[in-house]
Amino acid sequence: MNLKSHLIFTLYTIYGILLKGLSGQYPLVQNMTVTEGGTANMTCRVEYNDNTSLQWSNPAQQTLFFGDKKALRDNRIELVHASWSELTISISDVTLTDEGMYTCSLFTMPVRTAKAYMTVLGVPEKPEIDGLTKPALEGDHITLTCMTQGSKPAADLRWFRNEKEVKGAKEVNASGKTFTVRSSLQLHVDRNDDGVAYTCKVDHVALTQTPQQATEVLEVHYAPRVQIIHSLAVPQEGQYLKLECVSKGNPSPDPVMWTKDGGELPDLDRMIVEGRELTFTSLNKTDNGTYRCEAGNHLGTSSAQYVLYVYDFPTTLPPSTTPLLHSIPPDPTALLGSHVSDRTVTGNRGTYLTNEAKGADDAPDADTAIINAEGNHAHAEEKKEYFI
Repeated sequence: MNLKSHLIFTLYTIYGILLKGLSGQYPLVQNMTVTEGGTANMTCRVEYNDNTSLQWSNPAQQTLFFGDKKALRDNRIELVHASWSELTISISDVTLTDEGMYTCSLFTMPVRTAKAYMTVLGVPEKPEIDGLTKPALEGDHITLTCMTQGSKPAADLRWFRNEKEVKGAKEVNASGKTFTVRSSLQLHVDRNDDGVAYTCKVDHVALTQTPQQATEVLEVHYAPRVQIIHSLAVPQEGQYLKLECVSKGNPSPDPVMWTKDGGELPDLDRMIVEGRELTFTSLNKTDNGTYRCEAGNHLGTSSAQYVLYVYDFPTTLPPSTTPLLHSIPPDPTALLGSHVSDRTVTGNRGTYLTNEAKGADDAPDADTAIINAEGNHAHAEEKKEYFI
């Protein structure tokens, strides 16, 4: 390498070192986001420093630290690390007023600076639910309103009916640097809302763990509804029968009242009333009739009725040489049932043994049987029916 080439190489080397020194003397910072009440760590670094001091100042251009020397009397501000290449400080218990542009200065000639913006998140307050009337009445129209204050940015409110999300109407209002958020939920109350939990949850970037929420449980008063449950499908003489009056209302419709054919129960020795139950220890034909159960509260009264028809206890007939004539029985439930209307149900059921067959059965021989049968045909209006 000749002298000229060596000189050129040396000049380029010196120029590169100078460029590196100049670029390395610019401070490096980063923007930050901190939650209200939290702690912000602010770091300023330089790659190359010729023993020049670093300084942090706040948005009001007040010096916080100059090197390792504290300049502002604020107990929340502390030194974390100070060297020729780094100055890190911390601000604890951050408030919304701490938000803004912070400056790191490197005191070279000229002074070089870098700026970092601190964003402070406003934590929403625990929500409150208003508008609930206790108790609500079935058929009422009510509006539940959920409100939270102090959020930044504006929070989101979500409604849940038990575990299922339902949509509300949201309203946002600014209050200084923070926001007040409301959400309303319109309800047409019915008995299915009794005991239902309505929950308002707050969603916000500052709530990194458990979300803020409030819950109200509806109490709904409603008139009772009544039905009768019976223990036998086909009641027969001598059997035990239990009728249960199932009534649902709020407040609970206690006690219930039993009547027969519009009057009092006639035989309290066999008809026993215990709470909501009416029991017959041993059924007989005199128990036939319409039984009504009635229950009420301050919102109304409801009733249901059960038509009881007691059938003969089944018996076994002796063998017969003449075929029996059987009628087709109707639906066995035609005379049974629990219903809440005053509709009367009528009908007949049974198997019949006619006099024609009875005459043939009693005859000593076939000729007499035919004569008896023909005679019975002549007196059809006197035919007697035997129920089995």
